[in-house]
Amino acid sequence: MKFIVQWNGQPAAQQPAIERFMKTGGLPPDNVKLLGRWHAIGELRGVAIVEATDTGALAAWVLQWGDVFSFEVAPALSDEELGAALAAFQGASK
Repeated sequence: MKFIVQWNGQPAAQQPAIERFMKTGGLPPDNVKLLGRWHAIGELRGVAIVEATDTGALAAWVLQWGDVFSFEVAPALSDEELGAALAAFQGASK
């Protein structure tokens, strides 16, 4: 399943976040696949799209960064997946 992972950090967290990212690359555990990640210019916020079958591993990754960022994690659908769900909904409501 794909997830949208968004993070925000306070200015006081900037130096610890930089040091940890430069040391680790911010990579998720082996059983969480990073599909893409984007960072806001000049701010401690960004978004990643990941794929995981093990939500415990996803939770562990977020917790590893929880002292410098707050997170929002939500399941994600592609256009095709959403289209199929919408078609099923329309069919059921007729």
